[in-house]
Amino acid sequence: MRVNSRTTEKIAKTLIWSAALLVIVILIAIIIYILIKGLPVINFQFLTDIPRNMGRSGGIASTIIGTLLVTIVAIVIAIPFGIGTAFYLAEYTRENIVTRIIRFSAESLAGIPSIVYGLFGFIFFVTILHMSWSILSGGLTLAFMILPTIIRTSEEAIRTVPNSYREVSFSLGSTKWQTIWKAVFPSALSGITNGVILSIGRCFAETAAVILTAGSTLRMPTSLFSPTRTMAVHFYILAREGISMVNAYGTAALLIILIFIINVVFNMLVNRFIAKNR
Repeated sequence: MRVNSRTTEKIAKTLIWSAALLVIVILIAIIIYILIKGLPVINFQFLTDIPRNMGRSGGIASTIIGTLLVTIVAIVIAIPFGIGTAFYLAEYTRENIVTRIIRFSAESLAGIPSIVYGLFGFIFFVTILHMSWSILSGGLTLAFMILPTIIRTSEEAIRTVPNSYREVSFSLGSTKWQTIWKAVFPSALSGITNGVILSIGRCFAETAAVILTAGSTLRMPTSLFSPTRTMAVHFYILAREGISMVNAYGTAALLIILIFIINVVFNMLVNRFIAKNR
């Protein structure tokens, strides 16, 4: 028995919507469960005190600072190289052997397990360059890890900008750089920002690469060469060792809240920039 096209379309839409709804429900359930367990733990002392007794007591102030510093180092290094490479591939070159090698390398790097990045960072930054376990070593390792994501998402966002924008800009006498900065970049900024937000989220949630390069000390970091423990590593150690599930849930809840705040703030800034440059 043949099924007509309308019935097939309805079945396909039902399956697609069901799959999307299932994913959303699972995600919301996980977030709600963690927040219910973790929000009662979060208070002023939890946010301002350093972990004590291996994390059984005290707060997570040093891990918050460590997470932010490691992420900032990674983003500050990865964003210029990632976006610059994306513009080079999309605007300054034609399809050739060089661009294919760059894209293949980026796609290959994106599929490498994080523990391999951690081993690379430990051997190169910690051992060979004598940076020891530090915020700088962890940030540089994360920069290498998120670079492929920024390159691929930024290039795709740039390629979605209509060619008519470039043609109009060139017809008005703009140079290549003026066209990119005034016409292409504002139009692609939303997609580029999505890649950056994904990268920030990965930095926040990373454990294997960070624990091998930034260390796992509970002391408050005093410089970029100080070892530190990020929130994700702290949560992992507390949960794995069974040290304090209460503090583990509190750390996880705060991670979710911070990532949500970063998403909101980035989107507000991007929307304001786009509106200003329209």
